[in-house]
Amino acid sequence: MNQKELNLILDDVKSFPSMPAAALKLLSLLKDENAATGQVEQVLRYEPGLTANILKMTNSAYFGLPTKIGSIRQAILLLGWKKLIQIVLTSCVSAIIDKPVQGYDLPAGDLWRHSVAVSVATETLVKLLKLSVPDEVFTAALLHDIGKMVLGRYVEADILQMDQESLNDVSFEQVERSMFGIDHAEIGAKILKRWSFPPTMISIVRWHHEPDAAPKPNTAIDVVHAADVLCLMAGIGTGREGLQYQPSEAASTRLGLTQKHIEIVASQMLQWASELAASVQSGS
Repeated sequence: MNQKELNLILDDVKSFPSMPAAALKLLSLLKDENAATGQVEQVLRYEPGLTANILKMTNSAYFGLPTKIGSIRQAILLLGWKKLIQIVLTSCVSAIIDKPVQGYDLPAGDLWRHSVAVSVATETLVKLLKLSVPDEVFTAALLHDIGKMVLGRYVEADILQMDQESLNDVSFEQVERSMFGIDHAEIGAKILKRWSFPPTMISIVRWHHEPDAAPKPNTAIDVVHAADVLCLMAGIGTGREGLQYQPSEAASTRLGLTQKHIEIVASQMLQWASELAASVQSGS
């Protein structure tokens, strides 16, 4: 490990772009049981570009609504304000991560499509398995790999040595830690902490590759871990290191995840994720 390089990485975390203020305000509403439609509308009133993207997403094939949505209030009435907040956050995340990721062999759009697929798979698993998870889990699923945006250029600079180490039957995040003293999951958690995101989201991002290493078993971490592995196994956003990840048997057991559930998610995920990702990209 090179301490100087680690310090540079941590400096990059501090200078990483902030989430839009509107997204942070709306995220706080998810925790407020007394939040109302008017509060969501108020936040979006002076965000015409964001509002346009929200309406494009709401009218996409993914949601399959019977009528065309023309206003935020109408979208809330049909989808609910919590779902609408998820749509807002999805649009904001797209602006940050819909870029090529150096070092991980992810062309522009690949990390974004993987992130959307993991969020969709997470939502599908939560419904199938009847899990009780906080609403922030779906945004955490979108942001689970955001640390790659920082670590990518360092991976690219040391890729020959990293490729050699990865031949020793170790996961890619273990190689990252060996090389840099930190991995992309921990970097992602630091970014979310800097954004003042809820502890639940920070924990999900931090442990999404290693749910059994989390301070205590956590259903939200387990389900995002499972969704991420399913997407990688399906070849969505694998990049350089994707196929080196294996699902945690303990997490699968805790979730009650079966082969039937996996088949159901796999059969639906690709189409749904493609529709949702395309609706955001067409509005950017």
